[in-house]
Amino acid sequence: MSNSKSNLLKWLPAWAWLSHYSPVKFKSDVLASLIVVAMLVPQGMAYAMLAGLPPIMGLYASILPMILYALFGSSSTLSIGPVAIISMMTFATLNPLFEVGSPVYIEAATLLALMVGVISLLLGIFRFGFLIQLISHPVIKSFIIASALLIAIGQFKFLVNVPLKANNLQEFTFSLVEYLPLIHWPSLLFGLITIALLVYLPKILKSQAVQSRIGSTDFLIRAIPLILVVLGITAVVYLNLQTRGIQTVGEIPSGFPPLSFPHWNWDLVLTLLPGATMIAMISFVESLSIAQATALQQRSQLNSNQELIALGIANISAGVSAAFPVTGSLSRTVVNADAGAKSPMAGILSSLLIIVVSLFFTGFFEDLPLTILAATIIVSIWKLVDFQPFSEAWRYSKADGIAMWVTFFGVVLIDISTGLIIGIISTFILMLWRISRPHIAVVGLLQGTQHFRNVQRHQVLTSDRVLSLRIDENLTFLNANSFKGFLINAVSDKDQLEHVILNCSSISTIDLSALEMLEDLNTELSKLQVRLHLAEVKGPVMDKLQDLKLLKYLSGRIYLTHYQAIRDLSPEVFESSTKDYSI
Repeated sequence: MSNSKSNLLKWLPAWAWLSHYSPVKFKSDVLASLIVVAMLVPQGMAYAMLAGLPPIMGLYASILPMILYALFGSSSTLSIGPVAIISMMTFATLNPLFEVGSPVYIEAATLLALMVGVISLLLGIFRFGFLIQLISHPVIKSFIIASALLIAIGQFKFLVNVPLKANNLQEFTFSLVEYLPLIHWPSLLFGLITIALLVYLPKILKSQAVQSRIGSTDFLIRAIPLILVVLGITAVVYLNLQTRGIQTVGEIPSGFPPLSFPHWNWDLVLTLLPGATMIAMISFVESLSIAQATALQQRSQLNSNQELIALGIANISAGVSAAFPVTGSLSRTVVNADAGAKSPMAGILSSLLIIVVSLFFTGFFEDLPLTILAATIIVSIWKLVDFQPFSEAWRYSKADGIAMWVTFFGVVLIDISTGLIIGIISTFILMLWRISRPHIAVVGLLQGTQHFRNVQRHQVLTSDRVLSLRIDENLTFLNANSFKGFLINAVSDKDQLEHVILNCSSISTIDLSALEMLEDLNTELSKLQVRLHLAEVKGPVMDKLQDLKLLKYLSGRIYLTHYQAIRDLSPEVFESSTKDYSI
């Protein structure tokens, strides 16, 4: 019975919560789903527009993906659907290839979602999720900040009702100067009013004066975008704003998302593959970080490979249901958790409510002003534009700070995909540079203890006959020559040297190049009548060194601890110590 249950949980993780689901949890999930849908309807339509797609596709992207993630995902509160960054990456991938909004553009968007799903699914099945996590967090953070900035300025064209270009910052600047005389001021005023309401209404509703009169305003605050959508539609209809140049969404088809496999050929697949791979990487990193945060708060377990599989299935379902790539949404996940969601059923219920909207209420949104959708995107995405992480990264690590700035300028000055690639490459270059320049210290014994510390940082006991070295990095071909050069310089300063002790406590691997370097050092030191010793060698490293030439011809010995090596090779060090704590 236990084996069958284990197999069921492996193939259908939802059984873990479905098997003990209760009416009490259902009530909480219903309330949470209502609050999430109030955000999701305007956000989904806005993010579809951001991707250059019809608004209805934003609703389609919130149906099957959310249901299937609830069944196969391991996070209890992660809200899957359209998000700004992935929508922007979708636009950046497709815009150079097809006319935005054309049938072939829409078809390519669904194929892109399918490809993202297949890539994620395969990585999850074969447990290659660790490959995606090779992107450093500073690069991801910088990429998100730069993308948020581009997204925000990209929506400005809907606020001023002119065809501004915003693939990068300079293109936007030149385009704005060119079209400045054609700005549609009523649209701009309408958009600025919407932005002001989105920014200041939540602050007013959170004030003590308002809450003391009407009680909790959490639901009202979450529903502000939806309320403004309704007010905007009402204003367009009753004030006839379209005659004054206010652009609206236009006709939206109603019905269940059409289920079909997108048209494809190998040339198109190969063309979209780089973009699909980048989207899959960012999608997983973002979803996993969000899911990990909520899992930690709820003390629930999370399986990263299962998350990849669930994201893959969700994106495949998006590809066959006329949608575009999806991932986890931070804002909706936080709202979902804060609203009291007890299980992934909240996501399923949200999807069912979206189906109702797409079947019966799409006509209501036809008069929705594009400026409101643009304002919704700008306000939600601008919260991500924060330059403080750049200064924090620079203070802590110059290499991470450089990687962040390189990524940022790559995104805003070239384009979103190229900037990310540049950031990833710069991360690896800087990582290799760091590994090739490891921290190496000459260490000595702290008096009265068995601990060894850097002679340049502490008052320690040393001997002219013994050189104790510690390298705080794995020994590889990248740093073998650096270590050899450091040792040669250190040996040349000691005329009475008889022993070199290499403290291996920080070494987890020694590759073949480094092994050959150690063998050469052993031979060269022997010619100088200096013996090479190893101390505190880790078990896995020792296992690999067994029966190799280094140990067979090692001029010195292998010690369990550095302290034992010093007691054996240089007992005079302890003569100056007033107290002996040896075991």
